[in-house]
Amino acid sequence: MSPCPSPKSCDTFVVLTDLTKGGHVVFGKNSDRPSEEVQEVIYQPPLEHEEGSKLQCTYIEIDQVGHTHAVILSKPSWMWGAEMGANEHGVCVGNEAVWTNLQSDDDSIERLLGMDLVRLALERSSTAQMAVDVITTLLETYSQGGPCSDVEPSLVYHNSFLIADHQEAWILETAGNHWAAEQIKSGYRNISNALSIGTKIDKMSEGMKELAQEKGWWDGNGDFNFSEAFSSGGDSSGGRKESGEQLLAKLTEGGDFTLTQMFEILRNKESGICRGLDHDHPTAGSMVSVISHGSGRPSCHWFTGTPDPQRSVFKPFIFTNNVKISPHIQSPKIPDEEDPAKVTPRFSKKVNRSHLLYRRQQAATENGGNIVDTLRDLERKCVQETEACLQSFDPERLSEMDDLFKDCVDSELKFYK
Repeated sequence: MSPCPSPKSCDTFVVLTDLTKGGHVVFGKNSDRPSEEVQEVIYQPPLEHEEGSKLQCTYIEIDQVGHTHAVILSKPSWMWGAEMGANEHGVCVGNEAVWTNLQSDDDSIERLLGMDLVRLALERSSTAQMAVDVITTLLETYSQGGPCSDVEPSLVYHNSFLIADHQEAWILETAGNHWAAEQIKSGYRNISNALSIGTKIDKMSEGMKELAQEKGWWDGNGDFNFSEAFSSGGDSSGGRKESGEQLLAKLTEGGDFTLTQMFEILRNKESGICRGLDHDHPTAGSMVSVISHGSGRPSCHWFTGTPDPQRSVFKPFIFTNNVKISPHIQSPKIPDEEDPAKVTPRFSKKVNRSHLLYRRQQAATENGGNIVDTLRDLERKCVQETEACLQSFDPERLSEMDDLFKDCVDSELKFYK
């Protein structure tokens, strides 16, 4: 197995309260995936589960918990897990592919995907630190592994995560069943496709230092450096992490970083952070969240649900008691997949999972032109109206946000007819 494949891309960012306008945490992620893979946006309400019940993830079944939180997810439509998302408590999670010294052929064994761990963390956590504990416990219990694509069986990797809530962020990076976590209390941080945790380790798996010494990756002298010990030797981020850091440094200089500046970062093609459809792993979906700090203003999560954020519209979602999610940004159910006895052998053929918004957006923006400018104007107006509403938000009128995301999807579709 190649220890460091060509860059597949994906970048996740967070700017904490000391550098943002209004003192909210701003989280953002681009999800770059195999060409033509469709990403859908789904909502799962809070649920109660029977004691002893089981949960079917992408490949394996695990123990279910008694209560799961409401979540909004942007996910490859073929899998159970998600590339990124948020929950009703303002926890946001995104993951990245990383390649480590513990990579082996065993990684192809079907276990929990990194994307499963993203969704499980959101369903089971009310804080960022709790999400770290959920992921690491599941990792140590069930392990990670299995093809991360339904068309590329060789696409297997370990995972890193950026996890944020209204007051802090955590970087969690894994190598097999081992892991290290770093707490971020201020400033900004981004992750890409390379291990980034050095000597500042706030939590780690048991026996990790001993394993590094045993393998000859650390001589036991000085401070233990996680990325130096467990990195496979190359920078599979292709320099995007450094470019992201430079963008964050520039845009946070005034200490008033905003939602739209995170849009700007995710749309940066010069750095490779944004990838168009001409790439074999284009940006399949994007997310930006403004996580509020309990002042009565709800957190607001923005999703594209379509490829290439330069040609897509970010649409706002707010958790309410009766929130509506548009069926036009959800992929159709594949009949054979609902009956295990009829499931088509994996990787045997490409299945059309495109949803209506995906098809209309692809057709309308194929040649760029005025439609992209029109879409950007639509988004700009939506941002202005949503921000104005949130500035003077009355919690007793939360129900007025029930149809916000659905209405924005419907408005976008009208421009494609």
